[in-house]
Parts: sequence; C-alpha cells; structure tokens
Amino acid sequence: MSAKNNSALNSYSDYGYNSEIEYADPHRLIQMLFEGALKRIAFAKGAMQRHEIEEKGKFIGQTIEIMGGLRASLDKDKGGDIATNLDALYEYIGRQLLSANLDNNEAILDEVSGLLVDVKMAWDAINVPEGTMETAAPVTNQVVPEVVEKPVVPVNSRANKALKAYSI
Repeated sequence: MSAKNNSALNSYSDYGYNSEIEYADPHRLIQMLFEGALKRIAFAKGAMQRHEIEEKGKFIGQTIEIMGGLRASLDKDKGGDIATNLDALYEYIGRQLLSANLDNNEAILDEVSGLLVDVKMAWDAINVPEGTMETAAPVTNQVVPEVVEKPVVPVNSRANKALKAYSI
C-alpha cells in the first residue's frame, strides 16, 4: 500500500468513519474516494460562488489528495492500458483542479466533475450482480477491466486524507 492511499484513508478516518473504512471491501473504498471527490468539487464550487477563497482552496486541495489516492491505487501491472489511461486522467484532473483554483473557474470544476462521474459510473457497474445491468445506471463507452485498482487498506496517511475528504 502506498503512502498516497493511506493519506486518503487517514483523512477519512479522522471524521469518525473508521468502521466503514475498516470493513469496506477494496471496491467500496474506491467508490468512497470518488464520492468524496465529487462532494468536494461541489463544495469548492459553492465556496467559489460565495467568494470564500480559503474554503475553496481547502476543498480543492482535498480533492487533489483524493486524486492522489486514486492514482496510487492503480495496479498498472494488472490493469494494463486502462490503468495507464486512468493514471493520465487522474493526473489531468489534478492539473485542472489547480487551474480552477488559480483562475476561480467554475467551468473547469464542472468539467472535472463530469469526468469523475463517468469513471465512477463505470466503477460502480463492476459490482452489479448479473442480470441486473438493465436496471443499473448506463455506462457509455466505458471498458472496465476486472482488476484496474489494487485493494486499498487504511495503512498510509495519503489514502486516509483522501477518505477524510469523503466524510464531510
């Protein structure tokens, strides 16, 4: 487990969600990171609209932490090209978040949120029981490997920080 993943998880656990982290399977932990990133982007956008610079920066910084946790959870050996592409996407999202923060640009936050929703929908579809795909949220043009990300275990501070962002 990398230091980045543990930072994401540590942040999450600081807000009293230790039991959910402790008992969540690796798939659920990744879902929690996506949820936390999307929530933080929404909070940052609201802070931006209210001209709350410090809050905006805090939320964007936490979202960047989450992206670091997601990047660290990728298993490029098993995930192949898809893991490599996700790594590039997560890096791009991190750069876009920095740009949105510097330029006070809500449109960039909307773009990043849309990208994350697409990836989250594909990730969520992985665990859908057979025969229920028609009732699940549609996944458009997404190819998801069986193993893209390796298990996340709350043992380093980077992953803990990312999950902390999820908890608020």
